[in-house]
Amino acid sequence: MDQMWANRAASAEAAITTRHLRKLWGLPGTQLGVVAWPAAGKQRRFGTWHYWWQAHLLDNLVDAQVRDPQPERLERITRQVRGHRLRNVGRWTNDYYDDMAWLALALERAGRLAGVERPKALDILADQFLTSWVPEDGGGIPWRKQDQFFNAPANGPAGIFLARTEGRLRRAQQMADWIDETLIDPETHLVFDGIKGGSLVRAQYTYCQGVVLGLETELAVRTEDPRHAERVHRLVAAVAEHMATDGVLKGAGGGDGGLFHGILARYLALVATALPAGGPEDETARATAGSLVLSSAQAAWDNRATVEDLPLFSAFWERDAQVPTAGTQDAQFVEGAVNSSEIPERDLSVQLAGWMVMEAAHTVAGDRD
Repeated sequence: MDQMWANRAASAEAAITTRHLRKLWGLPGTQLGVVAWPAAGKQRRFGTWHYWWQAHLLDNLVDAQVRDPQPERLERITRQVRGHRLRNVGRWTNDYYDDMAWLALALERAGRLAGVERPKALDILADQFLTSWVPEDGGGIPWRKQDQFFNAPANGPAGIFLARTEGRLRRAQQMADWIDETLIDPETHLVFDGIKGGSLVRAQYTYCQGVVLGLETELAVRTEDPRHAERVHRLVAAVAEHMATDGVLKGAGGGDGGLFHGILARYLALVATALPAGGPEDETARATAGSLVLSSAQAAWDNRATVEDLPLFSAFWERDAQVPTAGTQDAQFVEGAVNSSEIPERDLSVQLAGWMVMEAAHTVAGDRD
């Protein structure tokens, strides 16, 4: 079973490599993911590039390198890091703390797991999260600079990153406690999106659940405090009840939403493989998390389209994929978010999520074998 998922993950990687990876502006030693396929000229020239999608592309490349170490992929990881910084005008940072947290997570893993180290970048990014913590304003760290919206998509991944970097565990715990005190729905136990001007923004997104599971699992691994595992137990059960249909994680269309259930799958896989097994509740949470990953990945695979012998994943894993054409409406960037293309399967985000759930299934299956 492990080998089956390895093969599927390799096919998903090949699809992204073939359709999306290009040199940035033709420069040697660089690479980024073109944000659509088929792509328009502006997309091929990286007039649009979507910083946080590229961070997840890097994270997926690291997954693949762990699964099947290859010198060519190591080169792709290095080129992706270089391309990201160049396209971001020579900087690692931008105005969005959630974007920076995704890049920090990917760069930390690239260094630890693939040996592509950028310690200065990690220090710069860590500083962004440490200095933006404002409990006196009701946070948390904000969504973006000069903003009073404190949300799970910024605090969750930043917390995971800080938990994984030496000497920052206490702040990661404070962030987890802030989320638990502020953003948990007392009825469903799911994570709300955020808090703005003291009012809850009550939207509940799959990826918010994912990052909180990731943060609490990292803290359960690294501390003796039982509250973190207890929160994982509660949230895994809530996800299984409210965020999946017949065991398949719910999709959110294309654009930024294309990544949401993939991110949840990534961190469910972390629960399934890393949550310390101290008792029956831990075992239940691990088993439930792993089953959600495997059933979601199976549905995503079963409902893929095949184009030139490579998979094209659906934005909704329980539905058949639609094959996009160059003439369909492009994804649009509106008020800090990317809306879906007319056919969501056109968006790199959707295909990255399909790849992500294949890598997650490989991880879970390998742990069970």
